[in-house]
Amino acid sequence: MLALTVTLSAFGKAPQKSQTTMGQVKHITQKEFVNLIADYEKTRWEYKGTKPAIVDFYANWCGPCRALSPVLEQVAAEYKESIVVYKVDVDDEKELAAAFGIRSIPTLLFIPMKDNPQVVKGAMNKQELVKLVEKYLLK
Repeated sequence: MLALTVTLSAFGKAPQKSQTTMGQVKHITQKEFVNLIADYEKTRWEYKGTKPAIVDFYANWCGPCRALSPVLEQVAAEYKESIVVYKVDVDDEKELAAAFGIRSIPTLLFIPMKDNPQVVKGAMNKQELVKLVEKYLLK
């Protein structure tokens, strides 16, 4: 499994507020991403969340994405006190996906509270996802 440090530079649009539901996967738009997670137009990464997060870049037609979806839902429910899980449809949010260099899906962006975000590509089982949550978000 490949984990890469994300280097963020200038990209993006303006924010719009959205609420998350604890323990559930929240589908978000580019505007919600800017408001809830980070304004990626800025050259310095500043996470806005109050809990570590996972952002799943996916598409509805993607088989591996559909296989990963229930795993993300289980992890979101089990770690509802500790993390937040978001989903971004790359077909609907092309500019956001391009800003993060998303070229294959599923791609997960792990966002810890203080460290740099990490990118992991590909579907995985629950055990692998839990290991990554523990490694990147809850260390």
